[in-house]
Amino acid sequence: MHSPLPSKKSIGDRELIVMMASLMALNALAIDAMLPAFPAMIGGLGIADANHIQYVISVFLAGTGIGALIYGPLSDRFGRKPILMIATVGAAVFSLACSIVPSFEMMLVMRFAHGLMAAAMGVLVVSVIRDQFEGDAMARRMSTIFLIFMIVPIIAPTIGQLVLLFAGWRTIFDLMAFMAVAAAIWVYYRLPETLHPDNIIPIEPHALARAWRKVVLNRNAAGYMLGAGIVQGALFGYLNSSQQMFDKVFNAAEFFTIGFAIIAIGIAVANFTNSKVVERFGARRVSQTALLTFIALGALQLIAAELAPTSLPIFLALLTGNMAMVGFIGANFSSIAMTPFGDVAGAASSFQTFVRTVLAASIGAAIGQQFDNSVVPVALGFLVCGLLALGLVLWCENGRLFTRPGTTQALPADPRS
Repeated sequence: MHSPLPSKKSIGDRELIVMMASLMALNALAIDAMLPAFPAMIGGLGIADANHIQYVISVFLAGTGIGALIYGPLSDRFGRKPILMIATVGAAVFSLACSIVPSFEMMLVMRFAHGLMAAAMGVLVVSVIRDQFEGDAMARRMSTIFLIFMIVPIIAPTIGQLVLLFAGWRTIFDLMAFMAVAAAIWVYYRLPETLHPDNIIPIEPHALARAWRKVVLNRNAAGYMLGAGIVQGALFGYLNSSQQMFDKVFNAAEFFTIGFAIIAIGIAVANFTNSKVVERFGARRVSQTALLTFIALGALQLIAAELAPTSLPIFLALLTGNMAMVGFIGANFSSIAMTPFGDVAGAASSFQTFVRTVLAASIGAAIGQQFDNSVVPVALGFLVCGLLALGLVLWCENGRLFTRPGTTQALPADPRS
């Protein structure tokens, strides 16, 4: 489905995709630009346990998860645009607050508040796209958005490192605030309202409960939502301890920004490929093939962690491959989970984002806090999370993989066949 935007303003499909990707990129910048600054922040904020610096990421992610419950219902009632405006300005304010906090405890409070504001970018991007597209068409555009968005994780640590060359770590938060203000201005002048008047939903507790109940009781939506969160949790586990692994395990702290970019390119390439093939082969077929590969690579990571624990080339090769599988899994699992909810896209997207993000942040924090100067916790996290996600997919699909809606026969796993 692709209906005209309900506004007299004109915005092309390409600009809409780039705008939505840029809004999502603010969240990636708020996470990844911090990573090179971790050693300086540990000293500057007086953190005794080095693993605790990971909470700067975890509390931000928790804020985005909890905030997700707020913005869907608000946007279903008041529209996507005004809520995006308020949230982007709020993100700028709390980012500035992070730049002046005197203690680690206050940093965590402000990062949580920053996450609450930033949650709107994740929820409403999906809602805006779902207002216009569904099914594989939505998956293709979401994959394109993720592709553009993934440029930021590739370059964000380098941006953070460049800031550190000329200023202190607090300036990184100032830069994030500036970019949030720029995004708010772009949204104000160019984004039309995408919520159709017929889909306006009053903010009523029973209506929200009904929408959330629809998600929970829909077998495919619930299973793919949880599966996406579990796989994302493995990614967050790596993210939380990535700087420490390069520094403590491989003695290559100076290579961190390059290595991080190499791994992030895996997701970007996967999203680009996904945007080209998903409508041909289907979101289920592509994502389930990727999940099986994700599990196999997770097993290889665990073997490599035991047999070649300090080999950076092996670590980069396997993790880049696994991150590529995350690229195939994330957009497609989310699109499958959202397909049944066009009439309550905002509430459904907010609830699904809440569940995925809180689940992923919790799993990621648990994996990250197990860091013991080895890559074993991260490798084990990938394997276990992959197996759990596969169990959920099998539950959703009644034990059968590679099917498409409306078909009765399983499709072969190889996309080239």
